[in-house]
Amino acid sequence: MNQNGERVTRADVAKEAGVSETIVSYVVNNNRYVAKDKRTRVEEAIAKLHYRPNNVARALKGKRSNQLLFIADQITNEYFSRIVSEMDKYAYEAGFLISLCANRNTPEFVSQVISRQYDGIIISSTSIPMGYVEHFSKAGIPVLLFEHRRHDKLPENVATLASGLYPGARMGVRHLIETGKKSIIYIDRISRRGNVSGPTDLRLSGYLDEMHENGLEAGSHTIISGCHNEEELAQAVTEKISSCRVDGIIGRNDMVACIAMKAAIHAGLMVPEEIGVVGFDNSSLSRFCSPTLTTLEMQREEISKAAIEMMTGMIGGEQPENAQFETKLIVRDSTRTANNL
Repeated sequence: MNQNGERVTRADVAKEAGVSETIVSYVVNNNRYVAKDKRTRVEEAIAKLHYRPNNVARALKGKRSNQLLFIADQITNEYFSRIVSEMDKYAYEAGFLISLCANRNTPEFVSQVISRQYDGIIISSTSIPMGYVEHFSKAGIPVLLFEHRRHDKLPENVATLASGLYPGARMGVRHLIETGKKSIIYIDRISRRGNVSGPTDLRLSGYLDEMHENGLEAGSHTIISGCHNEEELAQAVTEKISSCRVDGIIGRNDMVACIAMKAAIHAGLMVPEEIGVVGFDNSSLSRFCSPTLTTLEMQREEISKAAIEMMTGMIGGEQPENAQFETKLIVRDSTRTANNL
């Protein structure tokens, strides 16, 4: 609707963007090539006028697409593939098919997603801007957001699911402290663009809060972040261990924890006697690396079932309560000593 309460049409978008209605149609449906400058003008006009092509299309067709989209940062990550596998089972039983897509974090990506007329979108991304989530919401698409960071305010038609990242991180740190570790560092994600987690990130804030609550030193100097690749991370861990005392490591995920553990071993430290290591996700890597990795496991099946139930309810016009789940600590050789067998 525009400021006068009238429905915004493709003609309005075309006039605002200075293009023909046909060009607007091509951009909305993403079924023809459109020059980048024209596409950008149309996308900006759609956002400015709050044009909702999905709502109009559904009203005309009188039916749903029965398609859900799951957007993740890294679709090759084992955790996401297992979550989607579980969700696919419940989605199919509810009459939906679910697709997995990597987040591109561009306005064009948002426009393309909207144009495909998904009935609902599930997002598990640490980097997606809230502005993009608002675009999905304004297009009339129900959105379920897996919580990776704290949000002050959510758009309408958006629900959240907390998979236990914050309490899980605190549990991991607490376990290291209980095994006698005090100088514990946090290993952030590997990012090809050098992105780092901020203070609202649930895993990072869980680490910091548990350390501070136990009177232990923690801050920017105890966090390894901004690494672009595995080699850079291993080098950063080696330099940290050589420059100060480190007797505990907690990783944002199992992969970075295993890389850090290997670097510690190469630096001459014995695991777990001299340094304990905890990961996150309970991936197959945690079971087959050496030593085997203590890790936090999320309730994948329960989370997947709840996600589909919440999404189908939202598609049906309901606004569900936000969901919360707990994590489970799985103790393996990277923290298991003779004193805690």
